[in-house]
Parts: sequence; structure tokens; C-alpha cells
Amino acid sequence: MTKEIEEIIATGRRKTAVSSVRLRPGTGKVNVNGRDFDNYFPLTLQRDTILSPLRIVQREGMYDIIVRVNGGGIEGQVIATRLGIARALIKQNESLKHNLKVEGFLTRDPRKKERKKYGHKKARKSFQFSKR
Repeated sequence: MTKEIEEIIATGRRKTAVSSVRLRPGTGKVNVNGRDFDNYFPLTLQRDTILSPLRIVQREGMYDIIVRVNGGGIEGQVIATRLGIARALIKQNESLKHNLKVEGFLTRDPRKKERKKYGHKKARKSFQFSKR
């Protein structure tokens, strides 16, 4: 017989980074894109940021987390993953929403890179103006 593992799936985004998070009951292992958590996010600040929603609601070490993240830079991926974990926790238990919302973990940062305009070097930077 196959035993089905209950898991909660949620998505987080930031700039162009998209993170799909799966929470399973477990011991607290984190796997990112098939690699070890400490290997993928080498800075402790990044790892603490990702796990902060679990710390706020006292659920550290209760879930195994599987993350699939792509696009953007490392910091964008960190914030996208944090949002995904917070959303997954709310799917699992609606009463945690207030604590996570107060900390700002449920707000999706809407800022994106502004597009380049023609006649300019970048989005706003122009070529040097010469009067004569």
C-alpha cells in the first residue's frame, strides 16, 4: 500500500524570482533545488530570513521543507522563499495569519525593474547632453 504524505504547497515571488515551497511534517530538513540548504544559501542572514516565519509561530523543526526556486538574484530568491513558507503555514493553519501579517511576511513586494526607454542608456539615465 502507498502511504500518502500530507504536504502543503505555496508559491512566493519577488522581482523575477519565483519560489515553490512544500511543507511536510518532519524534522526540519530544508532542501533547495536538490541541494543542501547551507550550500545554496551560504549566509546565515539569508537562512535566518527564510526560516523567520517558522520562528515567529514557534514551528521550527516541525516541517521538512522542499524549495524549488528560479529566476532573480539570491536576495530575491530569499524573500520569495520566505513568502512561500508564510503562505504555506497559513494554508495549514489559518489562525497563524495575524502573527505573520504583523511581521510583514505576507506582503508581496510589488517593485519590479523599470524598462529601458529608447534614446536613453538605461530606464532613466540619458546620454550626456551637449549644447554645442
